[in-house]
Amino acid sequence: MAWSIADVARMSGVTSRTLRHYDEIGLLAPAYIGGNGHRYYEQAGLLRLQQILLMRELGLGLREIAAVLADQVDQVAALREHQRRLLAERDRLDVLARTVARTIAELEEDEETPDMGKINGPENLFTGFDTTRYDSPARTQWPDQAQRSAQFAATLTEAETERLQREATAAIVRMAEFMQAATPVTDPAVQAEIDAHYQGICRMWTPDAAAFKALARNYVDDAQWRAAYDQVAAGLAEYQRNAMVIYADARLS
Repeated sequence: MAWSIADVARMSGVTSRTLRHYDEIGLLAPAYIGGNGHRYYEQAGLLRLQQILLMRELGLGLREIAAVLADQVDQVAALREHQRRLLAERDRLDVLARTVARTIAELEEDEETPDMGKINGPENLFTGFDTTRYDSPARTQWPDQAQRSAQFAATLTEAETERLQREATAAIVRMAEFMQAATPVTDPAVQAEIDAHYQGICRMWTPDAAAFKALARNYVDDAQWRAAYDQVAAGLAEYQRNAMVIYADARLS
């Protein structure tokens, strides 16, 4: 049995345009093209599309997915590995759900504008967030630097990771305080915070202006990162991005 590209788009939620793009880059070819010029897919194609979508859900880029599929021999074994990763992701999301529930409970104790300094353990705001899982524009464009970053993270002890997380959360809170005080992102104090942020990144790799701006955009463009920042203070993700762009133009260009 074969399904038209429109049928596959309807069943999978993937647009016909995306399916054609997958064909163009050699990721998912149709079984055949009909006399009407339409693409048709058979069961093997649907199973391959399922694998592609699973890996997209797990944060892999298209080039990484193509490499995985090219090396794949045993389809059942591959699906078992996808299942394992999905179960791990489910567990991570459970942790995130508990993190948000705890934050809601703490904030509801004070219906006025929250004072982050009064929230017990503000570092707990980000429990469950995996900063290595995002295929940000910078990671996609600069894979060597992303690899060095991952290698650096692998050398950290659990205590060091927790310390860095606490420091990062404290920096986010300070940025929120600047924003709530209507401090311009060009203010020297704000830019000093961004410089500290940049120097922290430089422990792993050294982004140039374009890379730092790409990271800045990710705080707004990535839904989970934006939610993480904006749950501290509405609009904080954009404030952080704008401050980083100013820093990149002034210090890294």
